[in-house]
Amino acid sequence: MRLERMGAFHQTRLSFMRALLRFLKKGNWQFERTRWDIDLRGVGTAIYQASGPDRMYSLICFANDLPDEKRSDRVIAEEWDATFVLFDGVPAKEEVKRLKKNVPKQEAGHYAQTELVLSRANRSVRLFEHVVDSLSVGRQPDREKMEAVGYLMRTTAVYGNGKFGISDRERIAHRPEFTGPFRAELLSVWLIRAFTVDIAEHLATVRGGSRATRMDARIRRRLGVGNATGLGMAPFLVLHPALIHAWIQARETALARVRNIERSSSEIIRGFSLLLSRAMLGVESWGTADPRQHKRIGKLKQDLVQLAAYVKNPGLGMPYPWNSLVDWSVGNLSLEGQELAVTLVIEPHQDLVDDLAEGMSIDESRYFRINGAQAISDALGFIRETYPWALDIDFSDPASMARFWYVSEEKLEPRLGERFDEPGAEKEHPLAYARDIARLYKDLMAFQQDNPDGPVMAQFLLACPEHRHAVRRIQVVRRLPYAEIRDNLISQGMMPIDLLRCKLSFFGASKFDPKSDRWVRINMYQHAPFPDEFSQMAEDDWVYPPLIPNPG
Repeated sequence: MRLERMGAFHQTRLSFMRALLRFLKKGNWQFERTRWDIDLRGVGTAIYQASGPDRMYSLICFANDLPDEKRSDRVIAEEWDATFVLFDGVPAKEEVKRLKKNVPKQEAGHYAQTELVLSRANRSVRLFEHVVDSLSVGRQPDREKMEAVGYLMRTTAVYGNGKFGISDRERIAHRPEFTGPFRAELLSVWLIRAFTVDIAEHLATVRGGSRATRMDARIRRRLGVGNATGLGMAPFLVLHPALIHAWIQARETALARVRNIERSSSEIIRGFSLLLSRAMLGVESWGTADPRQHKRIGKLKQDLVQLAAYVKNPGLGMPYPWNSLVDWSVGNLSLEGQELAVTLVIEPHQDLVDDLAEGMSIDESRYFRINGAQAISDALGFIRETYPWALDIDFSDPASMARFWYVSEEKLEPRLGERFDEPGAEKEHPLAYARDIARLYKDLMAFQQDNPDGPVMAQFLLACPEHRHAVRRIQVVRRLPYAEIRDNLISQGMMPIDLLRCKLSFFGASKFDPKSDRWVRINMYQHAPFPDEFSQMAEDDWVYPPLIPNPG
């Protein structure tokens, strides 16, 4: 639970995209493009329908002809190449008409409980134009250009859970298809991916007429959906301690189960070796201009060469082979390499671990009530035992207090300010738990000295109500050991990008490409099947590129 390690996480079998597609496959969900009213400029409406055993959902897409100068990844943008809404059911014509007036406005629109997810996306201009140009003359896109970008459009927001007046998650959380975290949002992204290819093929046909061709399915699978994610996502892991515990615990439990295997079959070992070769191909295509991440990718490539040598000698035929491999990785690989090794070790053991994906949601309200009967001495002992890393930080050092978290008035999004250079620290949001628990400890000690007759937490909070959030925090962490990030989130050297990557790895994202220490581009669903081929594809074998070269 240290930021540096969390910022090196990779997707696993438990990641939400993969768990969603497995669920859809198991339930024999059907997908269909039911409307395509897109004109010669690429402007209009399209609808994609997802049909399950009990319910239907519709992704309604509104395509726009956006001038290049208006295309931006910034959250403050007001126009996009396409906007989307995931609709609960099949919309009537009147509802589509209503949504056409509102969805392109995004935050400024008005919505009903039938709207589950709101999103928008912009084209990756160079690749999008290359693909349209190539297909328009009957030629498949260039493989190197496809690999360099990896998506035709990238989303700049995917909103759910009541944002801007759309449906609250509580309304749909009981539905089997949405019990897992963020499944409604990720269903939207998967369907958006289909739209990004369809609109490119449509424009290629407009441009080339009878010469135009469709994209080869094997080339098409190289395309995911890009995403630009900034600080708005960063505080999530801090504000939802019970939920992040559920995520990390599932991952750690999966790893523990695999490490406890005494002997592995030759089939599993061969599968692991094949998987390692595919992962090496995936890392080769992982590009970034960020110096820190570029250096880490370079070391990761070396790590995988070392891992391949380890697999051959001494090999995986020894007792408890996966436990030995993980132990070896800690002493020999970088953090990137260690965490990818965790992903690879878990991967071939679906029968042992996939059930854990269904337990990664949690009722956070169960942990909200504060236990006022807790003895102060008990709380002090727990803080000393669990938070020595926080108590050891010198918060009189300006470097330890350099930042503060706040919410922007304009976009209601979390932001990070420089405490000693910018105004607004008086509006700081309580995300600095290392500092706040150190302060709590100091005040608990003083309160105990002033009240020697066994005081309890209710007495303390009556006198010092400003500590309620910190008291709740330690009581949650006592029951949920993975609930706390064990770092100073306001220090000068803190890297917000590590928070983003950790959360996005649980989504199933890949190709992390930091654009600063505060925002990152990623790829989602690259190599996954498309809706029109979903029923024929293997259940869950798409995360890494195939070893057999694709055409193009």
